[in-house]
Amino acid sequence: MSQPPGDAVVAESLVVRRGGRTVLDNIDLRIRRGSITGLLGPSGCGKTTLMRSIVGTQIVESGTVTVLGLPAGSKALRRRVGYVTQAPSIYLDLTVRDNVAYFASLYGRPPSDIVAAIETVGLSNHATKAAGQLSGGQLSRVSLASALVGNPELLVLDEPTVGLDPVLRAELWTRLREMAEAGTTLVVSSHVMDEAEQCGDLILMRGGTVLARSTPAELLARTRETNLEHAFLTLIRSSDNEKRAS
Repeated sequence: MSQPPGDAVVAESLVVRRGGRTVLDNIDLRIRRGSITGLLGPSGCGKTTLMRSIVGTQIVESGTVTVLGLPAGSKALRRRVGYVTQAPSIYLDLTVRDNVAYFASLYGRPPSDIVAAIETVGLSNHATKAAGQLSGGQLSRVSLASALVGNPELLVLDEPTVGLDPVLRAELWTRLREMAEAGTTLVVSSHVMDEAEQCGDLILMRGGTVLARSTPAELLARTRETNLEHAFLTLIRSSDNEKRAS
């Protein structure tokens, strides 16, 4: 199937197995360009494996993943796709600014973007500190700044708000919305359901499958619930009942 212009990511019949266990089971999904798509579900449901498949670092058993019109992991996507893992990917002997500046140089970004990225993650007061002197949560923020500075077309964030206080979380979501409005496609994983309200589209996962794909408003209407956490639980109970009945 060819990828329509409106889709940044298309996964078809995607299967990933690891250690004899099926981690992703026949996944089909589409992610719109210029959207913030929340990838939600409990720990171990396959969110990180799906994100690794999108950025091309995951070995898949079958199926396809197309990203920005190209096979996931293509060399041509390296400067177009950003990925922030849960484990910080930075140089501990460099300062915060030097880490972000290094990644900015790879993307040809100006010094002003370095300052803006560091401000976005709330590390302006630590810009001259060596990364090795920072806390775990601060290290994660340096990784995030290093991805933001590249201004990629597709940005994949694996639980980026872990370790952020409420003020920084709010500031980060403001920045992500601004990026989406400017045309960046964002895929953001979380197991915190209240963050789903920040997303335009939701992909709800459980047990390696996609339980539902909808907007927050559609999900609430479908389940007749008043908050998204209750809506997700309602979907889980409904799915379990269907499995028992079949």
